[in-house]
Amino acid sequence: MLTKKRIKQTMVFFMASILIACEDFVEVDAPDYKIIREDVFNSEETARSAMTGIYNELFRSSFSNGTQYSVTVLGALSGNLLMNIRETNLVRMEFQQHEISAENTSNLFLWTSAYNMIYNTNAFLEGLQSSETIGSEVKNQLQGEAKFVRAFTYFYLVNLYGEVPLVLTTDYEQNQLASRTHSEEIYTQIILDLEDAIENLTDENEDIRTKVNRYTAMALLSRVHLYNRQWQKAEELSSQVISNNSYILQEELSDVFLANSQEAIWQISPIGSGATTTHTNEGNFFIIDPIFSFLASVQLNENFIANFNDDDLRLSNWISYNESLNAYFPFKYKIWNSNEQPSTEYSMVLRLAEQFLIRAESRLMQDDHKGAIDDINTIRNRAGLAPLSNTDNLETEILLDEIMEQRKKEFFTEWGHRWLDLKRTDRYENIWDNNPFWEDTDLHYPIPAEERIKNPNLTQNPGY
Repeated sequence: MLTKKRIKQTMVFFMASILIACEDFVEVDAPDYKIIREDVFNSEETARSAMTGIYNELFRSSFSNGTQYSVTVLGALSGNLLMNIRETNLVRMEFQQHEISAENTSNLFLWTSAYNMIYNTNAFLEGLQSSETIGSEVKNQLQGEAKFVRAFTYFYLVNLYGEVPLVLTTDYEQNQLASRTHSEEIYTQIILDLEDAIENLTDENEDIRTKVNRYTAMALLSRVHLYNRQWQKAEELSSQVISNNSYILQEELSDVFLANSQEAIWQISPIGSGATTTHTNEGNFFIIDPIFSFLASVQLNENFIANFNDDDLRLSNWISYNESLNAYFPFKYKIWNSNEQPSTEYSMVLRLAEQFLIRAESRLMQDDHKGAIDDINTIRNRAGLAPLSNTDNLETEILLDEIMEQRKKEFFTEWGHRWLDLKRTDRYENIWDNNPFWEDTDLHYPIPAEERIKNPNLTQNPGY
């Protein structure tokens, strides 16, 4: 959670981001980093630029930036897909071994960066709501974008930690001692935010994949309903996204993670870092450069590699090998280091392939085996695999295994999908039979000890 000092620091940083985003629109005579909220929300141009500041912050924020502190990396370690190259990195080894201490700094960065993002969106929403100069159409659009980002952030908090404080205001007195909120209430707020986003957002920005639109909110809400076993709702929303011709599965796997890929429903641009480099953090962290291999931190689990069919195009396109380290590594992003303009790769957050597998699972749970197989085959065909036959009368459990297998091979090292899938489907028990460290209480990360010192109302998850 946020202390009073951190709240002030966060607001300064947030407003500094807004200042950078707004520099083309306003002249600021005030001292550095001092910008009054009313100034930000006194015009539509500066308000839009403030929202751009939030998008940019997603590329810098630990939980969402694709670095060693992100959901992508830590979730892949927890999900048994990544392994540390050097076991001397005790902070990351705790995630790999499921022995995370409450003092783990990566866990602290993940938690605090997520709550900083929530505070930023709350501050933006309050400023937007109090504005008397922004038209209702623009206000509704920007409100939908900010509520989407808040819902997106809470989705990961509730799935990684379970019960977490539900903070919907910037009021320090109210927030400093906030207790944890039941997961169902967190999900209720996520759904409310996403439904509000769907109502207020337009279909615009379909060709600019770094901006949230109505279908972006639909895509995330379909996932939320899947996690909550609301199969019909998940199917309906995923079908709406799939039917939108603006989103197309890329035939060439090497094109999937390019900037403004047609498969992308939402991406985060590295331009948001404000640096001269234009590569993604995922590419920079995962790729083992042949010359600078000594800088490598993680590799793919060999058991995961061995489970691929030799004909699977994802094996040849999204995985590479470093001979000097005898290590396989994720190669979805092809650029390790670059300052070329414009950026040719963006960090993928939501993409169309997930919607097909969401719909496949939802259809299967409603006994629509044919529909489920059709969606599974869409993913298998793109991967170069033989289609499943509708005439084989495959049992539900066999098809569910196939869906989980396709999710694992499709979304490895993307936003912790495998770790969250294992948890939500209760498939984790057999994964760590030989792991002496595993206990069922490891399903949730610990509440950071530092946060509990600052807020005595924060209880700890069992097992920590």
